[in-house]
Amino acid sequence: MIPFDDDLTACADLVQKGDPDRFATVMAAPVEARAPLFAIYAFNLELARAPWASTEAMIAEMRVQWWRDVGEEIAAGGPVRRHFVATPLAKVLTPKLARHIDAMAEARRWDIYRDPFEDEAALADHIDKTTGSLMWMAAATLGASDEALVRRFAYGVGVANWLRAIPKLVAEKRIPLLDGTPSGISALAETGLEAIEEARGQRAKLTKSALPALLPGWQAAAILRQAVEEPQRVAEGTLGTSEFRRRASLIYRVSTGRW
Repeated sequence: MIPFDDDLTACADLVQKGDPDRFATVMAAPVEARAPLFAIYAFNLELARAPWASTEAMIAEMRVQWWRDVGEEIAAGGPVRRHFVATPLAKVLTPKLARHIDAMAEARRWDIYRDPFEDEAALADHIDKTTGSLMWMAAATLGASDEALVRRFAYGVGVANWLRAIPKLVAEKRIPLLDGTPSGISALAETGLEAIEEARGQRAKLTKSALPALLPGWQAAAILRQAVEEPQRVAEGTLGTSEFRRRASLIYRVSTGRW
């Protein structure tokens, strides 16, 4: 078990403040799973924030490139630059898993500019390289072996997260949807629901130790059903459930193992 040092404590603080939902799932996980998850989720936050570091595209590109370089260093198996997130991340990730960082960083470059996605496949690819790679990185670190299963579930989770982020992205002058009509939003949400149900139908393939890595998707199905039935809630920014239901649902998922 990786000991909690000052770096990991800082990672945990970062996740608690910047990604409270994932923080809640880590705290619901077995103690031995918390250190690697905090390192991975802290990295995800740092990478996700990099494109927004400056309104100057060149500076934002440099911040994203910094994390690509970290990924290359970990993948090479040699020395990794000192950083409160990069240092514990290097202790957690295998070189093979670290290679996913490059694709994750490339996908995050979309946030720097204001171009729409070329087509639905491009949006799906973006979700897979961000949410999909993150969930696989976490699940594989905890013992999962079926990458296709994890990524299929992650796609549904990613669609739910994407729909919740629409108001912010629009406010930042980005074009997050190719079809922002009610029917287009419902159709996208349906693809996410289908992915989640398909993955859940194969849940026997997931090792028990990897369950905490999929817990961040505990609200996804409910959010996607809302988007299907009431697509206007996407623009309103009102997707989600009450605090009581959110907590109760997480407790249920943890106690039953039914992600």
